[in-house]
Amino acid sequence: MSHLRLILLLVFSLVSSTLSQPSAILIDCGASATSLINGLRWQPDDDFISTGTSKNVSEQVLNQLLSTVRSFPLNLPTTTHRRSKFCYVITVSRGWNYMIRTTYFYGGVNGKANPPPVFDQIVDGTLWGVVNTTADYADGLASYYEGVFLAQGKSISVCVASNSYTASDPFISALEVVRLDGTVYNSTEFRDFGLSLVARHAFGYSGPIIRFPDDEFDRFWEPYSLNSTVPNNRKLDVSGFWNRPPSRIFNTDLRATQVQPLEFTWPPLPLRKSVYYIALYFAHDSDSLDGGGSRVFDVSVNGVTYYKELFVTPAGAVIFASRWPLEGPTTLTLSPRSGSTLAPLVNGGEMFEVIALGGKTLVRDATALNAIKRSFKNAPVDWNGDPCMPKNYSWTGVTCSEGPRIRIVALNLTNMGLSGSLAPEVARLTALSSIWLGNNSLSGSIPDLSSLKLLESVHLEDNRFSGTFPSFFSGVPRLRELFLQNNNLTGQVPSNLLQKPGLELRTSGNSFLTQPPR
Repeated sequence: MSHLRLILLLVFSLVSSTLSQPSAILIDCGASATSLINGLRWQPDDDFISTGTSKNVSEQVLNQLLSTVRSFPLNLPTTTHRRSKFCYVITVSRGWNYMIRTTYFYGGVNGKANPPPVFDQIVDGTLWGVVNTTADYADGLASYYEGVFLAQGKSISVCVASNSYTASDPFISALEVVRLDGTVYNSTEFRDFGLSLVARHAFGYSGPIIRFPDDEFDRFWEPYSLNSTVPNNRKLDVSGFWNRPPSRIFNTDLRATQVQPLEFTWPPLPLRKSVYYIALYFAHDSDSLDGGGSRVFDVSVNGVTYYKELFVTPAGAVIFASRWPLEGPTTLTLSPRSGSTLAPLVNGGEMFEVIALGGKTLVRDATALNAIKRSFKNAPVDWNGDPCMPKNYSWTGVTCSEGPRIRIVALNLTNMGLSGSLAPEVARLTALSSIWLGNNSLSGSIPDLSSLKLLESVHLEDNRFSGTFPSFFSGVPRLRELFLQNNNLTGQVPSNLLQKPGLELRTSGNSFLTQPPR
C-alpha cells in the first residue's frame, strides 16, 4: 500500500472558519478535548475506541493535530495472541462510500532510541496495508494513507494491528471518515473492492496542497510541477464533473511546448504489480479559445492506448479506467492527433490501487458476540472490529470457520480474569462446538444453550454461576464434556444427564447441588 508524505508547513493550509466542513468525522487521536484546527472541528477519540493510551509526542510540532497519538500495546499481558488489532468504530450511513484517511507522526512516543514501528492497518475485515513511516519520519514528515470503502453496515471499523515486523507499540495520530457523493468513483464495485490512494496531483502546480474548501471532500491534491503554467484564474463549473475535482486544479496544467507528444512519469514512484484505478482530468485553457483551435490527442500508459481521440473542450473532460494492470515506473504520453492545432495538456490525475475486500463474520454471529462483549465487565482489549477477519486477526479466544460463510465455531477465554455475566445471545452462535470460560469470575444464570446442536464441550468451571442446575444440557445431542464444578448452582442434576452415554460430567463444588435418588 502506498503512503503519502505530509509536508507539515504546507498541508495544513488555512481554511476559513466561516465555511461548513465536509460531512465527516474528524478524530484527533489521543487528544483530550475538541479543537478547531484550520477551521475544521476535530473531536477527541475516546467516544470511538475503548483501549490504548493517549500520549504526547516528545518532539515539538508545528501543528496541534500531530502533538498527540493513541498508542496500543504490542504484547497483551493476558494472552499470547500476538496479532492483536485495535479498532476505532465509527457510526456511518449504510450504503454510502467513505473516504478514510489515517495520519501518522511518530514523534518518538516509543522512545527516541527506537525507530517508528511498522504495522498493519485494517478496515472492517479487510487488510488495507502496511504502515511504514520510517523514511518520512527521518525527513521530519508525517505520513498519511487514504482509501475509499463502502459502509456495508451501520458502522465502519478502522484498526491498527501488529504484524511480524512490529518491534514497538503501534500508534495513530489522526483519523478522518468523510462521506462521499454517490457519483464519486462510482465505476468501482465497492461491494467487492476498495480503493487505496497511490497519487493525486494537480499538474503544473507548485503551491501548497489543494484541499478543503477548494475540494468539498477535503481530498489532498499535491503539486506536480515540471513546467508550470501561469494560473489563468478560470472558474470552471465542476458540479457535473465525474469525481467532483476542485475547479482550482484546472487553473494550471502540464502541456507540450508545441503540437507534439507530451511524455512524463506519473506517479513519481514505481508501482508494485497490481490493478489500479486511474482518472485523468482535462480542460481547454482560456487563452486558446479566441483562436478557435482544437485540442485532440491520444492518451497512452506505458505505451498502451488508454484513450483514443480525446477532444478537450472548455467544459472539460475526465477519462478513467477502473482496473488497469501496472508494475514498476509508469509513463503517461499525450500524442496529438492529425489536425489538432493546440498542444496536448493535462490538469490533474488520481490513481488508486484496487484492493479485494476481505470477508466478514456472519452478521448474526458478530451481533451476538458484541452482546457477549457488553455482558462482560472487562472483555479482552482487542474485542473490536470484525471478530474473525482479516484472517490471523480474530479476537482473542475466538475461533472462526473458513470459507465464504464465516462463523464463530469456538470460544476459549479460560483464565482471562473476566467478570460480569454470560449474555443469552450466546445461544445465537449456532456454529459453536465448544465454550470454554473456566476459571473466571462470571456470575448470574447459565443461559439456555439448547439451540447449539453442534456443541460438544462446555467448560464453565471455577466461576460464580448461580441458579437452578440447567436441565437443557440433556437435549444437546453432541455434548461430550460438561464441566460445571465450583460454582453456586442449586437443585438436582437430571438423571438423564448422568446417564448420557459418552458424557464426562463434573459438578463438584456446588454446595447446594444434589444428586437424584438412586
